Amino acid sequence: MLSAFSNSLKIPELRQRIFFTLALIFVCRLLSVIPVPGVDTEMLRGIMDRMASQSGNMGFMGLLDLFSGGALTQAAIGALGIMPSISASIILQLLTAVVPALEKLAREGDAGRQQIIQYGRYLTVALCLVQGYAMAAVLLRPEALGLQIMPGETIVTMSRVPFLLLAILTMTTGTMTLMWLGEQITARGIGNGISLIITISIVSRLPGAISQAVAMFRTGSANIFMLVAMLALAFLVIAGVIAVTQAQRKIPVQYAKRVVGRKTYGGQSTYMPLRVNYSGVMPIIFAQAILMFPQRLLMMIPVDAVKNFAAVHLRYAGPTYITLYGLMILFFSYFWVATQFHPVQIADDLKKYGGYVPGIRPGKPTAEFLDRVMTRITLAGAVFLTIIAVLPMILGNSFHIPWMVAQFFGGTSLLIIVGVILDTMRQVESHLVTRHYDGFLRKGQLRGRR
Repeated sequence: MLSAFSNSLKIPELRQRIFFTLALIFVCRLLSVIPVPGVDTEMLRGIMDRMASQSGNMGFMGLLDLFSGGALTQAAIGALGIMPSISASIILQLLTAVVPALEKLAREGDAGRQQIIQYGRYLTVALCLVQGYAMAAVLLRPEALGLQIMPGETIVTMSRVPFLLLAILTMTTGTMTLMWLGEQITARGIGNGISLIITISIVSRLPGAISQAVAMFRTGSANIFMLVAMLALAFLVIAGVIAVTQAQRKIPVQYAKRVVGRKTYGGQSTYMPLRVNYSGVMPIIFAQAILMFPQRLLMMIPVDAVKNFAAVHLRYAGPTYITLYGLMILFFSYFWVATQFHPVQIADDLKKYGGYVPGIRPGKPTAEFLDRVMTRITLAGAVFLTIIAVLPMILGNSFHIPWMVAQFFGGTSLLIIVGVILDTMRQVESHLVTRHYDGFLRKGQLRGRR
């Protein structure tokens, strides 16, 4: 593997792409540390620390801060991160499956896809304006975070209207800049730019997690046996995530021979890969986004019984929360597959080009077969996602592991890191193998992708 890294720098084009990617990632990190004008970052950090100490974690807000690389707690110009762009992309993907006009555009090739991407940019701007206003309003009224603000504590040092306009403008510009940098990395660098930005933001929080883990041993809340158990668990979880991320069910496909003049077409055998974890990390994101609202809404009702119910049963990482969280991940796993995987269209395409699954008649029987197989393997992927998602909460509740440390033992962050690293390695691998260099593995391919 070390030789593969050294070989990567021997290829001029690949070396240029790697350095270009690193340079743009450095610019992205700058956007997460430059604060919005008019914000007292020291005061904000103190309030956020109090919030974390009162609840033990920051819930969905902590997840957003993790994705932004700490920019949220610093009210940086990149505080919104790249999430508005991802949200817009998800919304358009879901609408494409139900809106005929968007579905028609998606089938028009590159021109249609470029138009959908342009719609996504417009939607990203709209989401940034809304989220930027919400973020600025919270900075003006910190008590909206559920904390008792001390007399004299003010985060914003400007008047209301100028600060709102300035904060919305700078945060929207920061997110659009991040989106543009991600597109540049995808086009001229290595890997998927948007995914790399999120991954680097998550990894940037790793030193803080390590310091919290060290503090656990200094204070005596953990011992050497717990350290060994944590390292073993981390190894097993990472190995399991890699295995399930690359796991696939290979459906054999045979193409009939066709003779056109003196040429023979078809006749070869191939396979159709169906991923076990087809939905990726999307079900976890959907479940987290939805579960952040019920407690907030119920706490706004001026009835003590309702507020007590919300505080006890809907609190983050509570038994009821974990149960609802797991059930919603199972539901959204099937929901995502239902909206993105189209067995009827796949069966029609196979029939059009003379392909068929051995032992299965073309057309409707093939569609039913693919739907049945995908339903079964989706169950395995959904159960795996549920276990990985609730594992950090269980670790935090049972062993009192800090929230930031527990996030690297599972959940959304680990899935994103593993998936993006594997995808980036495959791209580097393709450059190395094309130029007859040894890749990261001896056979020049990542296991499970043969």
